[in-house]
Amino acid sequence: MREAARGELTAISAIYDRFAGLLMTMAEKILTDRAMAEDLVHDVFLEVWRHAASYDPTRGSVRAWLLVRLRSRALDRLRSAKTRREVATEDGEPGHAPAEEREDPVLEPDRKAVRRALAELPVEQREVIELAYFHGLSSSEIAARMGSPLGTVKSRTAAGLAKLRSVMQIDAASEGRAGARGEVSR
Repeated sequence: MREAARGELTAISAIYDRFAGLLMTMAEKILTDRAMAEDLVHDVFLEVWRHAASYDPTRGSVRAWLLVRLRSRALDRLRSAKTRREVATEDGEPGHAPAEEREDPVLEPDRKAVRRALAELPVEQREVIELAYFHGLSSSEIAARMGSPLGTVKSRTAAGLAKLRSVMQIDAASEGRAGARGEVSR
């Protein structure tokens, strides 16, 4: 990222090669439209080009920084269009659609770990996290949809995220992957 901040094309190219598939998969999952997703990924990489110097490695990995930017921009687009993404599944429940497998196969263990961690959450916690992350709903919108008080939604979200963090840290440590991912950070 430091090289990208200096405008080095090879660094931007390396970042693109490593993360474009992941960003495209997430953009399509959130926006449900390939053309809109392609535009969004393009815009995010332009933003990376312009703002690479704002990346702070102490706040998270390059992967996380990119995904946060992508998700934020995707939700902005959904809100501006006043549309919401719904995922129908075999069991009729929202949010359990299989992820498309176009991203880096090296990330498959991480995807499996996230799926396992989500599956371990109590239903109420998993539902609020999926509605917020994959559907782009605010806490107020989730409360209205679920017929629950806003405070309950917020506490379920906080508890679910805490449990996910814990499970993911334990999983990474047990597989010996903590810190071994080799993120592009220079």
